[in-house]
Amino acid sequence: MYTDITGPDLTSYRGSVAEPDDFDDFWRRTLAAAREHPIAVQADRVDTGLTTVDTYDVSFAGWDGQRIAGWLTVPAGSGPDAPLPAVVEYIGYGGGRGLPTERLLWASAGVAHLLMDTRGQGSGWATGDTPDPDGTGPSIPGVMTRGIESPETYYYRRLTTDAVRAVDAARDLDLVDGDRIAVLGGSQGGGLAIAVAGLVEGLAGVFPRVPFLCDHRHATQITDAYPYHELVDYLATHRTATDRVFGTLAYFDGVLHAARASAPAWFSVALMDPICPPSTVYAAYNAWAGPKEITVWEYNGHEGGGPHEDADTLPRLRELFG
Repeated sequence: MYTDITGPDLTSYRGSVAEPDDFDDFWRRTLAAAREHPIAVQADRVDTGLTTVDTYDVSFAGWDGQRIAGWLTVPAGSGPDAPLPAVVEYIGYGGGRGLPTERLLWASAGVAHLLMDTRGQGSGWATGDTPDPDGTGPSIPGVMTRGIESPETYYYRRLTTDAVRAVDAARDLDLVDGDRIAVLGGSQGGGLAIAVAGLVEGLAGVFPRVPFLCDHRHATQITDAYPYHELVDYLATHRTATDRVFGTLAYFDGVLHAARASAPAWFSVALMDPICPPSTVYAAYNAWAGPKEITVWEYNGHEGGGPHEDADTLPRLRELFG
């Protein structure tokens, strides 16, 4: 069943996120501090037994110089004499980078693929290798309330910084053409792709699929599904913390990042999605400052277009990368 408003009310919805006065300054400070640490990319070739792609176990300096893992997969025989366009991919909630043989599509299409591991997750449905060593105050299971006492300590400050640094890492690789990089992800990964697009210049394209982390307060009011419901659970106990919590979340809201994004974007939204309600996706889409399109999956839930998303993305990447 449809999980949200429909028709013109949905497609024109713009959200209600209040922008902090120091939003841009907060992110300038955050990324400047991260970039004080050399990106220090390490890429070690691994033998996967596959013959059509080459795979590298990658790590780089993310938040506070902490090492972030990833997989770099490229067409077999790729070398620095012919740098490749690249897709930097971010992972959905609870997942990690998994095994190096799990995601082969983009390298099979002739581009470099950097899959960023997700700090402190990687146990929900795919394994991860990157810890989140920073301590926080009281929180409930999951990461939505980890460090939510302030934007300075919030978990997504660290993860968003890692995501920006993943693009820095891709541009540092001699196998990659740094002028031809697209970012992509679904759910949490889509939310991170939106944030990166608002914080990083010169991206070739952005592919947020059924994105999470948009219009948080509205989401908590219209869905009982997790992960947004983690915020509800937290506030049911911390009854006087509502303004503080949503004040923190504003710094990480995709609606505000989208308003700063100039790269062309291809969104997707599923009208029966209870996890990332359609109106929250449209709030970010309608705020997007650059060229944009949106694919609507009318009878799908959070799986969105599934393999059809990949099929639709391949020709768009060819057009972007030439």
